[in-house]
Amino acid sequence: MPDDTPVFRPTADTQSGRDTITRKARQGAGGEIHQSPASDQYLTTAQGAPVSDNQNTLRAGPRGPALMEDFAMREKIFHFDHERIPERVVHARGYGAHGYFEVTDTLSDVTSAHLFQKAGRRVPAFVRFSTVAGNKGSMDLARDVRGFAVKLYTEEGNWDIVGNNIPVFFIQDPIKFPDLVHSVKEEPDRGFPQAQSAHDNFWDFISLMPESLHMIMWTMSDRAIPRSFRFMEGFGVHSFRLVDAGGRSTYVKFHWKPRQGLQSVLWDEAVKINGADPDFHRRDLWSAIESGDFPEWDLAVQLFDDDFADRFDFDILDPTKIIPEEDVPLRVVGKLVLNRNVDNFFAETEQVAFCTQNIVPGVDFTNDPLLQGRNFSYLDTQLKRLGGPNFTQIPVNAPRCPMHHFHQDGHMQTRGPSGRANYEPNSWAKGGPRADHNRGHRAFPEPVEGPKRKLRADSFADHYSQARQFYISQTTIEQDHIVDALVFELSKVETLAIRERVVAHLPNIDEALAQKVATGLGLKDMPAPHKPAVAPKTDLPPSAALSIIRNGPDSFRGRTLGIVMTDGVGDDLLDALISATGDAGGTVVLIAPAVGGVTTTGGKHVAANQKIDGAPSVLFDAVAVLADDKGAALLAGMHSARCFAADALAHGKFIALSAEAATLFNAGVNADGTDEAGQNAGIHILSEPQDAQVFLQDCGALRCWERIGG
Repeated sequence: MPDDTPVFRPTADTQSGRDTITRKARQGAGGEIHQSPASDQYLTTAQGAPVSDNQNTLRAGPRGPALMEDFAMREKIFHFDHERIPERVVHARGYGAHGYFEVTDTLSDVTSAHLFQKAGRRVPAFVRFSTVAGNKGSMDLARDVRGFAVKLYTEEGNWDIVGNNIPVFFIQDPIKFPDLVHSVKEEPDRGFPQAQSAHDNFWDFISLMPESLHMIMWTMSDRAIPRSFRFMEGFGVHSFRLVDAGGRSTYVKFHWKPRQGLQSVLWDEAVKINGADPDFHRRDLWSAIESGDFPEWDLAVQLFDDDFADRFDFDILDPTKIIPEEDVPLRVVGKLVLNRNVDNFFAETEQVAFCTQNIVPGVDFTNDPLLQGRNFSYLDTQLKRLGGPNFTQIPVNAPRCPMHHFHQDGHMQTRGPSGRANYEPNSWAKGGPRADHNRGHRAFPEPVEGPKRKLRADSFADHYSQARQFYISQTTIEQDHIVDALVFELSKVETLAIRERVVAHLPNIDEALAQKVATGLGLKDMPAPHKPAVAPKTDLPPSAALSIIRNGPDSFRGRTLGIVMTDGVGDDLLDALISATGDAGGTVVLIAPAVGGVTTTGGKHVAANQKIDGAPSVLFDAVAVLADDKGAALLAGMHSARCFAADALAHGKFIALSAEAATLFNAGVNADGTDEAGQNAGIHILSEPQDAQVFLQDCGALRCWERIGG
């Protein structure tokens, strides 16, 4: 039968909504019409997710309003709306890599998602890390939230977990997102500062938005200046739902836990790294993957039910709140491995498109208002970023499973469908795919009622309690860093009234914190505290999971040792240090007065990787200086070498020295890194080759806090 031969003639019944096509129809709950597939093809979204109903929009009740979270409907309308070519706008600074996700523990008890039905199941993945405030040309080590977006190419379509390295956000309602971003971006009249929040507009906004204070504690902490993408956590931020085959819902929060532990830099390091290598994070990720040191994260979930949600101190739909791991322990269910760099930065990293709406059957949304807004915003953003509605045809965005839909035309259309059927229902013999109620995504039928109003739930009104909990969960060192960051940022604010308004929030978090910041800013009087909408809870216990120092690594694996060497370096010490670093899983960068290298005492020529004035100590996790007397004198006369030593000392780096090089650091220490005064703790004099192993063991702690006041 030719493709253009109708199977039947439409009747009045068909046009009134009753299906008389020669396929069995099924009346679903609520009166929905579900058609069985015409063939083995099932209707999917452009992301490859199966569609359960192509006749009805998701709504709150049979006569209620349409729900924004109906991603299948919005994608369908979105694509139709943009079948004509629009202009294209670029996106923010980011860096990505390919890898895979492997299930290590099934979640078949709580979700019908195909991915989690069997341990060992593996799917391709693409991850993009990014900064938020800066443009494409900004530096990597800005004090900023880091995007942590994961695209999983599953057998049921693409699933995007679009998160950050911080588990909360600045705002509760998406209508404030343009204001937040406008405030933190460069001020419009002057076009600066770039990738910095230390200016009047941002802090003016924050001072008037107490819901932002929890996030401010995170962004003023060391979490906002990570050492590497590889050593930071990722969070899905929102509460989602997992839905099992029987329709039972379980709330879930997603966590990515780096297997190599957490690590940050000091603010002074961040400033200097940005000057020495503004691509520091990019280079680090690229080099790690190229060397075979593949970054890995565990995917862990927090699972909880309505009973917990009802008795929890805060609203689980509030994106400015966390659920402490002590309250709901993490369950590790998989691992993420990044093992391949991109072949073309623009084609992959720049054109990859993430949408929070991209979920798979067995995963569903909650009524988190910010999540609902993101579901709309991200899809619309891709139109401007990538030039048209067919961005899912770009290879990095294309699902790795079958796709069947009726989208047509539009900018960049490369998969023009054949045949005459581009709508549904239709009566053609080869009429294309049909919705599949059994395989398609079905929203959890959560009861919804209430008047339509613009309001904020009272359960969202506590803005200070968890900010306090985060602060008291930090070590003394980390608390000092938060104080220093607040003082630094607010000292860049020119308007005194804004500084005072911000400080007036701090007593609601911690009185000592407020006093330290006020003193650091030189305020003559402590501003009267703002009256909170809800009295802060002062009895929330500290959470050890919130501290970076308490969750740091226990080895030097994945880190870098910078070795400064001069002519006359001892072969045994140099070889022992390189070998010990390799045994610890670290990388060595050899640095010399000239990039051509040095000649050892044994007459061997050793090429350098870097010249010393292009390799400051801030670029390395630990450092060593190996020189004879002549070499030590040469280094002492070089400004770059003196700065290398001064910064290594000031930043608490573990330091290894040949006996002759100790003078560069004014170090009078024992081989085990001790001295009577303690000011040179963490410095090791390498007397024998075996001392290198002891040094690398200590380097596992990454930083000697004792030397810098910890």
